[in-house]
Order: sequence, then structure tokens, then C-alpha cells
Amino acid sequence: MNCPFCRIARGELLAHLLYEDPQVLAFLDAAPVALGHALVVPRAHVERLADLSQEAAGALFAAAVRVGRALQEALAAPGLTLGINDGRAAGQGVPHLHLHLLPRFPGDGGGSLHAIFPHRKLKPDPDLAARVRALLSAQGR
Repeated sequence: MNCPFCRIARGELLAHLLYEDPQVLAFLDAAPVALGHALVVPRAHVERLADLSQEAAGALFAAAVRVGRALQEALAAPGLTLGINDGRAAGQGVPHLHLHLLPRFPGDGGGSLHAIFPHRKLKPDPDLAARVRALLSAQGR
């Protein structure tokens, strides 16, 4: 497989590794948009969040907590933005699930996640909530 994150996991591509365990890798982004911009990825090739097992999701987010904490301490960053672009429509550039960790500083020019849709003022949809609850119930969750 020619996936760059799989190649990093196999040691075929160099990366500035920050953390690794049997299920997860974390490394500095090759094209950072912020100082300390890092990616946390599952070792197994999984394209979308919905394809991730609950166990693997737990490992991914546990690693994100550890790495995020260390990045903030190393950089004296008072904030951290986490993000997943899940699917092409969401801006996913590499078709391997990856969680962005972006250390944040006052005045860094970055916005909140709400800046993605800055002028939308929608209201919660109770019908959608009911449909999602029904799907989760049917899935046994």
C-alpha cells in the first residue's frame, strides 16, 4: 500500500516521531499550519472514523491526550485545537484517519472550529436527534 501514513508506520518514510505504541503513531505534520502541529494516526490503515473499532478509537484518543499534553508543556501553549477531516467532503487529504493536534497561542491568527462555518446560524433539529437515537438503538449502542 502506498499510503504515506502506512509507510511511516512501516518505517519506509521518515517522520519526526513523537509517540508510538502497538496501535498508534504520532508525529509532526510534514506541512504544519502551526508550531507543533502533530498528527495522531492508527497504525492499521483505516480511512474513516466510522471504520475505527471502539478499542482503536480509545487508543487513538488516549495517545492524543498524552501527546497533546506534552506538546502544550514543551511549547508553553495555553490551548490546543483537535480536529479530524473525515472524508473528502470534509477536506481529508490523506485517506488514512488522522487526528490533528494544533497547539494554540493568543493572537496566533487561528480561529475556533466554529470559524469553518462563520455565518451559519442553524437551530438544533429535534427530528434529526430522534433519527440518530433510533439508529444508535438499532445498533445496540
